[in-house]
Amino acid sequence: MKLNDIRDNDGSSKSRTRLGRGIGSGSGKTSGRGGKGQTARSGVRINGFEGGQMPLHRRLPKRGFNALNPMVYNEVNLGRIQEAVDAGKLAAGATVNIESLMAAGICTKARDGVRILGAGELKAKLAFEVAGASKSAQAAIEKAGGSVKLLGEAAAADA
Repeated sequence: MKLNDIRDNDGSSKSRTRLGRGIGSGSGKTSGRGGKGQTARSGVRINGFEGGQMPLHRRLPKRGFNALNPMVYNEVNLGRIQEAVDAGKLAAGATVNIESLMAAGICTKARDGVRILGAGELKAKLAFEVAGASKSAQAAIEKAGGSVKLLGEAAAADA
């Protein structure tokens, strides 16, 4: 092999189109850019423009990644519930639901229910009736001798 024998593989490179070289080339005069005006220029180009009419992307409502009717839960950690039991705001063997948590001052609004999270330690034996609970929270509640009953949509999704 010699240096003057080296060349690219067939079809690996394509020769560029020579623009503006007369009618016979097929891309003479305007070089494939059409007539005059904004679209003939480099840089600026209006893509969503509809001749002054309100464009489709502005006529339609904004949705994005936001749920149309999201479920909003009161998220309560086990440590916070144990503090309420220690302070005497929740009875040790009582059922814990949104009403009892509101009475104890842990939650201020009912919202769509309560979701129990596993942060903190639970020592009291409690029966929970809540909309949702994390796996770590369920394990900690059952370890303390309590029980978890899931209500509503969260229970249907888990089943």
